[in-house]
Amino acid sequence: MEQKRRLKIGVMGSASGPQIEDPHAREKARLLGAEIARRGHILINGACPGLPNDALLAAKEAGGLTLGISPAFSESEHIHEYQSPSDHDVIIFTGLGFMERDIINIRSSDAIIIVGGGIGTLNELTIAFEEGRPCGVITNSGGISNSVPFVIEGLCKRKVPPNMAFDDNPAALLDKMEKIIREYPLPIHEDGRVKDQKEGRG
Repeated sequence: MEQKRRLKIGVMGSASGPQIEDPHAREKARLLGAEIARRGHILINGACPGLPNDALLAAKEAGGLTLGISPAFSESEHIHEYQSPSDHDVIIFTGLGFMERDIINIRSSDAIIIVGGGIGTLNELTIAFEEGRPCGVITNSGGISNSVPFVIEGLCKRKVPPNMAFDDNPAALLDKMEKIIREYPLPIHEDGRVKDQKEGRG
């Protein structure tokens, strides 16, 4: 009998900058975190401050399980040098720094959801896109949230893939992502662009 595994939803977005002071973006992040917990999913983020941490705190308040993927080597480095929160149920200290941590964060998630977002979030989006990972975007949350289709189609001349969804309502977006996770299995190789031909790829 196949065991049903809890879904892991990666929350990525602005960790610093003016967006983390935007009450509308912060409320969207909190609604997302609470909804992830309410559905019994596991919330993953980069163990960072800002909007992903707002989602984390709301998930914990709702009784959810949370996992942080830290760029730091140790808890001391995480807190004192990266100046990052440590409210997660579990933190994995990768010691890999920001860029490589992003890859672990993404590959640990069944789907990622972006709220707000700047350059770092754009990097996470492009990694997830290239690896065929389901991606959701909370629109109207600031940052890159309303620009993702233009980046993909207008600038990069690619197509928004069918395993990417957009909505300004976190609950409605999670409905879409749960369906996408079922309909578009993840690539089975590290670089699916070379080895897999999946419908979910763009």
